[in-house]
Amino acid sequence: MRNKKVLVLCTGNSCRSIISEALINAKLDGVIAKSSGVKASGNINSNAKKVLILNGIWDEKYHSKTIDKIIDEDFDLIVTVCDDAKESCPTFAKPVKKIHIGFADPSGKEFDAFVDTYEKIEKVLLPEIKKAF
Repeated sequence: MRNKKVLVLCTGNSCRSIISEALINAKLDGVIAKSSGVKASGNINSNAKKVLILNGIWDEKYHSKTIDKIIDEDFDLIVTVCDDAKESCPTFAKPVKKIHIGFADPSGKEFDAFVDTYEKIEKVLLPEIKKAF
């Protein structure tokens, strides 16, 4: 895979999509990921940031943003990681492949739920992205 661009969509862009973005950027060579929320919270959940720091893949460039900030960019793949984002995924200017792999929202739960979400995203989502290309 070379120079493939992936957009990860979630509702709030505070947990699952940020973790996914960081994992894709850290673990998939030739793939650049961005994330967004269909109703972005504007904040990254502190436990999501903590799990990324503990795994050595946090980057200060990660931030919660709304879809209008990236809607005009070209992506090779759109990934929705929650049902709400799947149902309200916007239409992009150019046709783009979409896949949906939902993960439970760890917000409001103990830190272990974020570790579990991180591990599930790594084990389930990353192989699916590889298959998509």
